[in-house]
Amino acid sequence: MRIRYLAAGTAAAILIFGIPPQPAFAGKNNGVHDWPRYRGPNQDGITLERVKPWPQEGPKQLWKKSVGVGYSSISVADGRVYTMGNADEIDTVFCFHAETGEVIWKHTYPCTKGKDYFGTRVTPTVHKGAVYTLSRAGHVFRLKAKSGKVVWSKDLKKELGVEVPGWGFAGSPLILGKLVILNMGRRGVALNKKTGEVVWSSEPAKAGYASAVPFSTDHVQGVAVFSAKALFGVNAADGNMLWSYPWKTSWDVNAVTPIFEGDKVFISSNYGKGGVLLKIGQGEPEVIWRNKNMRNHFQTCVLWRKHLYGNDQGDLKCIAFDTGEERWTKEGLGKGQVIVAGDNLLYLTGGGELVLARATPKAYEESARAQVLGGTCWVLPVLSNGRIYCRNHEGELVCLDAAGG
Repeated sequence: MRIRYLAAGTAAAILIFGIPPQPAFAGKNNGVHDWPRYRGPNQDGITLERVKPWPQEGPKQLWKKSVGVGYSSISVADGRVYTMGNADEIDTVFCFHAETGEVIWKHTYPCTKGKDYFGTRVTPTVHKGAVYTLSRAGHVFRLKAKSGKVVWSKDLKKELGVEVPGWGFAGSPLILGKLVILNMGRRGVALNKKTGEVVWSSEPAKAGYASAVPFSTDHVQGVAVFSAKALFGVNAADGNMLWSYPWKTSWDVNAVTPIFEGDKVFISSNYGKGGVLLKIGQGEPEVIWRNKNMRNHFQTCVLWRKHLYGNDQGDLKCIAFDTGEERWTKEGLGKGQVIVAGDNLLYLTGGGELVLARATPKAYEESARAQVLGGTCWVLPVLSNGRIYCRNHEGELVCLDAAGG
């Protein structure tokens, strides 16, 4: 059984879901580099867009906004910027003008920021004129991207009895054909994206904190759901289980997005757990390697040219995808997050420094660094259409010029 990774909406889904084929890097069109969902257009943390080294004083700040507490990252589509935050037990979905930072619309609803005060956890997903969001408590919305008007809303905790994990729901919505797929319940929930009707659901057990990702076999469109106790491969059409791999972590913190390449998938967790590369085929997954060289907490690695770049307990590290062998480590960057931009790593440290370094397994080669935020910076940075977006937990969102010096 051949299995390969699919970005949502790619060609292998045509037979099952009637999706027209789209090119790789669907967010790039006539020179436009949109970033319409968590981890970018192909859900892999990669953009072909480049960023130049900035001067010592750092990249120019274009605008700055306060969005409330939370760890929601940023989505960019059609000249607009979307994120979420919480203030005074009210969630707000924001839509800003990408160039000016002007608020175009806001959508609010009551929601706890949690006993941990973490606030919002999920990044909005923008797809064909709609914005899909999920609250930490299980509220799901489809909003019109132009106006913020509610098309439909669901309270899945109330409707399905799903258990809210300790730190709240954190997996961003996956749009796959006619479905919105969420990491809720034991191995996911799927809604009709037009109506919000539940298409399939799983047992209302505790979910993980990762976003669901698509993959395909010769005959089945699958979705990988990293749950509280295991990695599940399920049939996207009906939610039935195709395979599973047990993965128990302290506090049930399985929070990173599974990374597929061909018939292989990589997952990782912190608290001393480490990572594993699995081969998916007939029957249960086969372990290719397993070690503790990459212990991701909530920061998903980026797979670039056969190497994984990611955060290993506060250090930026590069390991070989096929073997798990360490190539290099840069210590002391904190629990930040990384994307690949062109041939570079763009890393926002846990303390708010923005770092530019070459994406090479040979050695750590830094070319620029600047303090761009204070507070707790655990949110994925975004590069889109010449602008870098960075956000901290306390709610500061900055837009920076990616043109360098």
